[in-house]
Amino acid sequence: MTIASAALLLFLILDPLGNIPVFLSLLRTLPPRRQRIVLARELVIALGVLMAFLWGGKYALELMHLRQESVSIAGGIVLFLIGLRMIFPPPEGLMGEIPDGEPFIVPMAIPLVAGPSGMAAVMLMGSNEPGRLGEWSLALMIAWVATAAILFSATYLYKWLGIRVLTAVERLMGMLLVAISVQMLLDGLGTYLANAPT
Repeated sequence: MTIASAALLLFLILDPLGNIPVFLSLLRTLPPRRQRIVLARELVIALGVLMAFLWGGKYALELMHLRQESVSIAGGIVLFLIGLRMIFPPPEGLMGEIPDGEPFIVPMAIPLVAGPSGMAAVMLMGSNEPGRLGEWSLALMIAWVATAAILFSATYLYKWLGIRVLTAVERLMGMLLVAISVQMLLDGLGTYLANAPT
């Protein structure tokens, strides 16, 4: 996997376009200046969490005696479910009930930006090819900067594109995530079956 393909994968998983309506609804009660501060804080927290999983994922797997293929299969299942929810969103929204007040960590940083599928993806990258952690960090930074740029432009994009276009884009991203999740699942199963005792 190249840096560009890893960055694209992570960008799809972070799903900034799909998060625009949720972020706008969470921040609508705050003054504009405070909205930017909260958004910046939540994005930095999400980046810190993803970097921690990228750099510490290998050790976490060893500590919990988990095999890489189990994380690949679990990540594929979670990503598949998120992709399905993006394609067929429930009436209460993608993330269900959202608490009132200024958001802090939940639900903006985790799980909207740094969700279980993103954590599993960076953990797999770091544990599969630990010699390329610098490259994976760069890919994560590229995806994060693109996500931050889109979310900081959320108000303008929402007005310019409209809810119909954003919904269509979110469903398209959901389709791509379902395809990626099936590949993760098949890769994990393939590795497990290849290494299974006969």
